[in-house]
Amino acid sequence: MATKAAVVTAPRLKAFYSDTFAKELQAELGLSNINEVPKLEKIIISAGIGKNKDDKHHYTVVHNTIVKVTGQEPVDRMAKKSIAGFKIRAGMNRVGISVTLRGNRMYEFLDRLINIALPRVRDFHGVGAKGFDKGGNYNLGINDQSIFPELTFEETQHIHGLQVTFVIKAGNKEASRALLEKFGMPFEKEGGVR
Repeated sequence: MATKAAVVTAPRLKAFYSDTFAKELQAELGLSNINEVPKLEKIIISAGIGKNKDDKHHYTVVHNTIVKVTGQEPVDRMAKKSIAGFKIRAGMNRVGISVTLRGNRMYEFLDRLINIALPRVRDFHGVGAKGFDKGGNYNLGINDQSIFPELTFEETQHIHGLQVTFVIKAGNKEASRALLEKFGMPFEKEGGVR
């Protein structure tokens, strides 16, 4: 008896990007070539541990949060420079944890972040528009990991933040923002109210 092969479907946002968003962005941005359209390359989720570097429980909580939220094993980060206030020396290990998502996992995380996690933020008026750097990448800080439904109540008792970096091949802030808006990123309106 032959076994049925599993049907693998592309994540929803990835399909929307390739079928619709890329062509719409090309027209809206006035680009001559489809290869010039902004594209999400990777998402980096990280958390700093610096101040609590000696607390094994804090490290375990942060590590487990990133594993559950991303579905991928994170790597430890080393200190690049010394910071006396946090008692960190250059080369010290475990001052942070990060994971890099690409491909299907990246699009699935983006979908869950925009449509499930961000709407759960208390008094949410949209994400800030000042998180873009010169290259068009976007940084989003999350103060409380409890917005992710993958975590149980017990796992959210020890509150910590996360940094989410969207690496976008675009070249400028306007094109990157247009791409993230197509995906549904809720930027706050002028005046602070969405």
